[in-house]
Amino acid sequence: MSTALISHPACLEHDTGDWHPECADRLRYVLRAFEGEAFLPLIRESAPLASEEQLMRVHPERYVRDLLAIAPEPGERIPLDADTIMSAGSREAALRSAGGAIMAVDAVMEGWAKSAFVATRPPGHHAETNRPMGFCLFANAAIAARHAQARWGLARVAVVDFDVHHGNGTQEIFERDPSLFYGSSHQYPCYPGTGAAEERGAGNVVNAPLPPGATGAAFRAAWDDIILPALDAFAPDLIIISAGFDAHKADPLAQLRLETSDFAWITGRLMALARIHCGGRLVSLLEGGYDLDALAASAAAHVRVLMEG
Repeated sequence: MSTALISHPACLEHDTGDWHPECADRLRYVLRAFEGEAFLPLIRESAPLASEEQLMRVHPERYVRDLLAIAPEPGERIPLDADTIMSAGSREAALRSAGGAIMAVDAVMEGWAKSAFVATRPPGHHAETNRPMGFCLFANAAIAARHAQARWGLARVAVVDFDVHHGNGTQEIFERDPSLFYGSSHQYPCYPGTGAAEERGAGNVVNAPLPPGATGAAFRAAWDDIILPALDAFAPDLIIISAGFDAHKADPLAQLRLETSDFAWITGRLMALARIHCGGRLVSLLEGGYDLDALAASAAAHVRVLMEG
């Protein structure tokens, strides 16, 4: 049994503009990183479109329909906030990003893949119940978690997040529901301003903020001492990773100092817990990462560890 790689060309058509860090080249570089012989065993699948019903497990009907009704002309870009954009290709890209996350859950639950990496855009962990923000339109990880509960009857689903920015959207969606767990390491202070250690939700939220300049040693200690023990105690039936690679030392949008090897390390740690609690089932969704070479190298290191099973 191998790892599924789920993507779709439509995700390249989400046009944020030449100035925008969340650009189509991010996905091009990631997919190019998987072209070598080492990645031949990947099960390559096309991300389907999420249905409105699937989106509305997280977002209210009005939010979903209002967002999907935005229809920019070709070449037009409509700002939803200072840095979140809708273009003519954004609707399909967002539906396939959410749909890819749902397909990844089905892949590991049906058993035709042990793990899955969803290489799509736009990302999702900043999207709140009623608000797009931080480059994100739909809360992909939360949608995947709710799908796992609704379709597969899982009692406990965990989302863990090593993006350099705190996943305020995932936290906001999860924080009152003890059947869901959210654990995050992130730079603090930093955008979006949430993620203090005191933010605990219903006892199901664990934040490990790291100061600007923190290295891989601090990152590993935060996971080993704070997040992983809480995740182990939660005993999830499924682990979903919000896999942002912008904590890399080369990334231009923040100031953490991780190496590519740190992303491989945390992947291995999470896989070990997945083997204990989830039969090895693990889903990973691409979030941030804005230095193209560092993003590609880190995503490749992450997926290599997933493939080792």
